[in-house]
Amino acid sequence: MTGKPIIIEGNVWAITDADGNLYDSVDTDQIYHNQWLAVTDVAEMGKYAFGNLPGWEDFPSKAAPGDVIVTGANFGAGSSRQHAVDCFQALGIRLIIAASFGAIYRRNAINSGMPILTVLGVSAGDVATGENIKANLETGVVENLARGLTLTGEPWSDVQMDIYRAGDLFLYGRRGLQ
Repeated sequence: MTGKPIIIEGNVWAITDADGNLYDSVDTDQIYHNQWLAVTDVAEMGKYAFGNLPGWEDFPSKAAPGDVIVTGANFGAGSSRQHAVDCFQALGIRLIIAASFGAIYRRNAINSGMPILTVLGVSAGDVATGENIKANLETGVVENLARGLTLTGEPWSDVQMDIYRAGDLFLYGRRGLQ
């Protein structure tokens, strides 16, 4: 076990579109453009995060380790590129909250030990960039500390928690072989 926190607190980046709504259907090409797929050093991937998402191209220069991303439905739709998860880990993003995740993105994030939390119906009215939130991965409860607002997300499964605590799927599997 790595001692990873079950309760995550951080400053929010509400990923909104031009109309001020949380972005829906942000695909993996918008998260991490295919022109950078030859980059294999995870530490270098962060500088390309959201490089193809209108209005968010400068995100890597503004984000800080410990920040939390909040976005709309179907986050990570599209291809199975692992870079779209790794770029946020490289930036030190602690948690991604979305109304829903693309199936492959969800699986890649879980396998990588990247904390993600589904909060159905989360909206721009619930959070704003710069606000502080606290999320409990075990219960799925998210508190917007700035507003005193509580949102209910989907609690993690035992397997998801075990993979996260182990560090990633590889380390989780190795633990079972010992």
